[in-house]
Amino acid sequence: MTSDAPIRTDVPPSGTGCAECLGAGGWWFHLRRCAECGHVGCCDSSPSQHATAHWRDTGHPVIQSFEPGEDWFWDYRTGQGLSGPELAPPGSRPDDQPAPGPAGSVPSDWTRKLHR
Repeated sequence: MTSDAPIRTDVPPSGTGCAECLGAGGWWFHLRRCAECGHVGCCDSSPSQHATAHWRDTGHPVIQSFEPGEDWFWDYRTGQGLSGPELAPPGSRPDDQPAPGPAGSVPSDWTRKLHR
């Protein structure tokens, strides 16, 4: 399935981690990248769910996983996965950046703090 939402293949990701978590000293489980503007936010299992908040704030409905080895897309409007083009590099967080991350910010009881 493809999307009718704007997907920009020329826009690089906003960074290597969740922009809001990094600014607030937070942490994430996995990362998601907006396929329209490149914003990198944390997934819905993460405590702050910034990728979904970005969709609600901007109306940009399509994200792609920003995890190494994953290239799937998700459309928030339909709640379904879809196919999409290759986006501007890099296609994921750095391999040496841990998940959850960022290093040094993840609490020891992080598994109890995930949304399920």
